[in-house]
Amino acid sequence: MYRSSFTELPDVVKNLLIINILLFIAQQSFPNYLEYHLGLHSFNSNHFNLYQVITYGFLHGDISHLIFNMFPLYMFGRVLENTWGSKRFLNFYLLTAIGAGIVQLITSDFGLTIGASGAVFGLLAGFGMLFPNTKLFLLIPPVPIKAKYFVIGYAILELIAGVRAVEGDNIAHFAHLGGAIVGYIIIKYWQKNNNNFY
Repeated sequence: MYRSSFTELPDVVKNLLIINILLFIAQQSFPNYLEYHLGLHSFNSNHFNLYQVITYGFLHGDISHLIFNMFPLYMFGRVLENTWGSKRFLNFYLLTAIGAGIVQLITSDFGLTIGASGAVFGLLAGFGMLFPNTKLFLLIPPVPIKAKYFVIGYAILELIAGVRAVEGDNIAHFAHLGGAIVGYIIIKYWQKNNNNFY
């Protein structure tokens, strides 16, 4: 029996928040060291290691980067974990992070990628699929919007931004899309193979 979806902070989300915050503090204490070893380097880099397709998702560039990823992890992750249970939620989170990293490797020529955004976009996709008509209240614009429209709209904006490739834009737009797409595929697979998948 799972907890109420919109209330308690479950274990995996809580521990993910703690790990990300602790690693961010460690990044401030050892500048560039963790990014060098744990950040995701491109395939053609001598610094690339396979484990980086997961470890990159626990590092962040600055405090705003951290907050913008941890807030949706808190908001949407707790609902999904309380709905699915901890094991399934953790598998989903890690797989979307890995998928986002692989998409980034395939589609982009970059120096270094860090951040939980790919996994967070997987959570957004998951929330939008499970709770499509839940209204989200945005700051910009300050209007309520159904989750399904928010997720679709956000994905379209990321695709446009990724294709345009504006100079100086250091956001991994295709990694974001990769996380959302992998999340969508996982949930469709679960739905197909187990009607009562949560």
